[in-house]
Amino acid sequence: MTFEKTARRLVLTMENGFYDEELANTPGLLQQLDPRCKIVGFLGLTVAASWAHRAATLAALTVLAAVLIAGSRIPLRAIALRVWLPVLAVSGALVFPAIFLTPGDRLWTLPLLGWATTQQGVQAAVRLLWRVEAATTFSALLVLTTPWMHVLKGLRVLRIPIVAVVLLSMTYRYIFLLVRTAREMFEARESRRAGKFQRREARRIAAATAGVLLSKTMQLGEEVYFAMRSRGYQGEVYLLETFRMRSVDWAAAVVMLSAASAALWLG
Repeated sequence: MTFEKTARRLVLTMENGFYDEELANTPGLLQQLDPRCKIVGFLGLTVAASWAHRAATLAALTVLAAVLIAGSRIPLRAIALRVWLPVLAVSGALVFPAIFLTPGDRLWTLPLLGWATTQQGVQAAVRLLWRVEAATTFSALLVLTTPWMHVLKGLRVLRIPIVAVVLLSMTYRYIFLLVRTAREMFEARESRRAGKFQRREARRIAAATAGVLLSKTMQLGEEVYFAMRSRGYQGEVYLLETFRMRSVDWAAAVVMLSAASAALWLG
């Protein structure tokens, strides 16, 4: 992989992160709800979608997800490119053998290979892909409609240990800082390059760049730790925004949990 491709991918990663923040601040149905309400509600819907076995139940959950996407003004292109297609590619590769290995009524046989596909195998593969897509969509809706720091603070309602919340928060911040630093290093290298590197030289430069980046990361981690301690950090996370559950938040939580309970009961 050339330096140019790596730099472009790093920039794309940063742009996707900024785009998530823009979606979370867009006026919409889910954006105006309390993060704690969405965390509890989407947790129930994700579990219901993961355990659903009937096609009617999965269809109802899919319709609910579509309504939430439309009400939150989230472009279908963003959901398709960042959630549906990647999940389909990964999950499809995992469930593909089930089409041939599941015993049942034969549908057709692959030419040359002679592998027989069964009706039960196709149904099982489609049902599994459907469940994964529905569960992933509900999880993505939480992230796309809620600022990441609000998600972390809202996790406290589930009694998530504060250490885990702080680790997630710092990891999120460090990813963006690491990507920006790496991009600046690549741009500095490209601006000083004369000609094209040989493969051996390119590998040496890439390894040296990774080492310098790791050294910067460790040094920055120590500086951030001492800075937090000097400012009286005691382990708790504080935000300027104060969460308040309104009547609409309670109603939304009841609706989502009721839908999840019905899906679990009927599915």
